[in-house]
Amino acid sequence: MSRIFLIGFMGCGKTTWGKKLSAATGYAFIDLDNALEAEAGMSVAEYFAAHGEEAFRKLESKVLKETEYPEDVIVSTGGGLPCFFDNMVWMNSHGQSLYIKHSPKTLADRLENARVKRPLVQGKSGDELVNFISQKLAERKMYYEQATHIVNGITISAEGLMEVTGIKAK
Repeated sequence: MSRIFLIGFMGCGKTTWGKKLSAATGYAFIDLDNALEAEAGMSVAEYFAAHGEEAFRKLESKVLKETEYPEDVIVSTGGGLPCFFDNMVWMNSHGQSLYIKHSPKTLADRLENARVKRPLVQGKSGDELVNFISQKLAERKMYYEQATHIVNGITISAEGLMEVTGIKAK
């Protein structure tokens, strides 16, 4: 049984790499944001706006821990999920966590060009966005760096992720 939890800041490529890794290995893929939206009956942005960050983080943790995972699965998590409650400890005790690391500037460029606007960065751009991301990465560093594996988001490949985690194609 292999569970791989992809973690990292919003825009780092967790969902994209999760889908690529799933396709390369034959493992199931679960995007926890989608599972949360199904549980809440609304989008992440709508839930965040209606109930606030504290309620969102509680629901996010509940969805992480109560989702029924297939035997072999790649799981894309929300960017803040590792930083609340005992979520990092839980993920590391129920599988491997893999932190997709990028620079603040790279993340800012990706988020400014994103089709979907994220609640935490709405209305921010340029230096303001880079500074916000730098601050958040500093706050989250102690959580992200508890990951089983840390990879450079610029140079990774599906094959490289398989090698790092030790998973093989089915």
